[in-house]
Amino acid sequence: MVAWQLTIDANDPYRLAQFWGPALDYVPQPAPEGFATWREWYVSVGVPDEEFEDGADGCDRLMDPSGGGPNIWFQTVPEHKAGKNRLHLDIYPSGGRTVELELRRERVDAKVAELVEAGASVHKRFPEDFERTDGSDHYFRVLQDPEGNEFCVA
Repeated sequence: MVAWQLTIDANDPYRLAQFWGPALDYVPQPAPEGFATWREWYVSVGVPDEEFEDGADGCDRLMDPSGGGPNIWFQTVPEHKAGKNRLHLDIYPSGGRTVELELRRERVDAKVAELVEAGASVHKRFPEDFERTDGSDHYFRVLQDPEGNEFCVA
């Protein structure tokens, strides 16, 4: 198996980590073994001082406490998001299509309300904002995180 992490470009990585940690039930990723902080580790591998942001102490890194999901690093970039994401996250609080539609709606709507309270915004609603009329019983919302990155709640 190849080791990997999900790296997300961000203007304010600490804000996005604060949003996505609770959204995904993730926690801050501790510094590598032998280092008290991520900054210590960065210095040890030769990252120059001018690349550090105020507060570069690892609060821009998240991990799944169960060990099942990938680590996430919110990398500081100067440019703002432009256009639609080519990759996005899907959050599944509903339990899937084996769960009765009304209960799925309640679960999705509750998670959406929680995420909006944390700084997300609703971008589109399915089925309301889509031209699909195939009788699907699917129900989801497309949201944007505090920097405008799209993701789905289904």
